[in-house]
Amino acid sequence: MAQAPAPKPVLVPDVSQRQIDIKYSFTGADLLLFGAILYPGGRVPAERDADIVVVVKGPVQPILVREKQKIAGIWVNAASMRYLSAPSFYAIASSKPIASLLDERSRAIYELGLDSLQLSPASGGESEARDRFARGLVDLRQRAGLYYEAPGAVEITDGVLYRARIAIPARVPVGRFTAETFLLRRGRVLAVAVRDLDIRKTGFERFVARQAERRSFGYGLTAVALSVLLGWAAGWIARRA
Repeated sequence: MAQAPAPKPVLVPDVSQRQIDIKYSFTGADLLLFGAILYPGGRVPAERDADIVVVVKGPVQPILVREKQKIAGIWVNAASMRYLSAPSFYAIASSKPIASLLDERSRAIYELGLDSLQLSPASGGESEARDRFARGLVDLRQRAGLYYEAPGAVEITDGVLYRARIAIPARVPVGRFTAETFLLRRGRVLAVAVRDLDIRKTGFERFVARQAERRSFGYGLTAVALSVLLGWAAGWIARRA
């Protein structure tokens, strides 16, 4: 008679904020991810060799990446590649460097690490070109603070409690985000848990964003009119000075 599989530990995660509001004075936020590892029967393994990885992802979006070349001393757009679904934000924190916790195949399956993101190019092409553009996209978003890795940033206490902080930059996109927590041990993923959080604009910023989305033509005319008016006012003030 086959034995039933041994029960696995369970993750109980949470986040410090389920909703982050972006106002005119928003300069970023500090998101705390924390929780506990519940072992079967409440017995914590004596080795306490479990590791935790947390990943915060923003909504996916299509993006066009252009490559620039210098021709006759002028930088011009050259080749390009369109991606159907790239995370608008991606941050990963782990108790140890992720490459030391999982092999390359497992990292690719769970998209753990910037070099393991599945970016879904819209068209084919040579693997060398796809890799080059993927590295370029990751580099651009790293420099904007929208992609980053924080190895060693997860603290585990007594083999049960864990916590990590993820910095949310001021330029963060809005939408539904996910906070994923992975429990790893000896090169295997033992448990996964997900929490959702919303980042949204509030106040005047939300009003402007809604008008741009719902009444794009009128919003464009208003923006042009305001630009002309402000330009005229600046010129008039300069002449009077």
